[in-house]
Amino acid sequence: MAYTLANLETDIKGYTEVNSNVFTTAVLNRFITNAEARIYRSVDADLERHYATSSLVVGNRYVTIPDDLRTIRYVQLTDAAGKQTYLDQRDPSFMAEYYPTPNSQSTDIPKYYGNWDEEFWVVAPTPNTAFTITLAYNKDPISLTNTTLPAGEPASTNGTYLSNKYPDLILYASLVNAYGYLKGPTDMIQYYQGQYKEAIETYSIEQEGRRRRNEYNDGVTRIPLKSESPSKY
Repeated sequence: MAYTLANLETDIKGYTEVNSNVFTTAVLNRFITNAEARIYRSVDADLERHYATSSLVVGNRYVTIPDDLRTIRYVQLTDAAGKQTYLDQRDPSFMAEYYPTPNSQSTDIPKYYGNWDEEFWVVAPTPNTAFTITLAYNKDPISLTNTTLPAGEPASTNGTYLSNKYPDLILYASLVNAYGYLKGPTDMIQYYQGQYKEAIETYSIEQEGRRRRNEYNDGVTRIPLKSESPSKY
């Protein structure tokens, strides 16, 4: 069953046999958002993938990190002729050695990028043109609990990708949080932790395994069959 926010909250209360006097809307929403965060940190899933295009600033090697960025996957640069190239990721220490005069007039086409701090990433050399860049990154998906969405975003009141396609995963993750909040019983926490572990493993296999395969290039997934040697009999 796909989950909307309302029926997921109902199931959490039903599984734990706790009413709204204890599990208020605010408490339930915290269970769910914590569950989503745990899932998103555990698996590199397709729903987290996003792309943003902007321009570098001439003479400025710093690029502002988008507010919703979690991890950078790659950076693509388009030069004046329209040719697209990928920047190699390096540590800032490498770039400091490679390009020791970043604030000088000696600018060029960037070759490298790296994480600088929580607000900026950095390129080297410092750009000599306002090159177009495409940033491919993982972002925080819209939470099931978010009922006020930016223009163009799908309504979470109808469920999210996670709650509609993997309802068992978000339910078990939420129940682990719920039983932890209730401080027991220990056997129920362990049970739902086990159920969550199985669900996150199968989710990972699908998202990071099967969805990244191509049957034409990789072939159909096969399970090896044990075959006894005829000489054994």
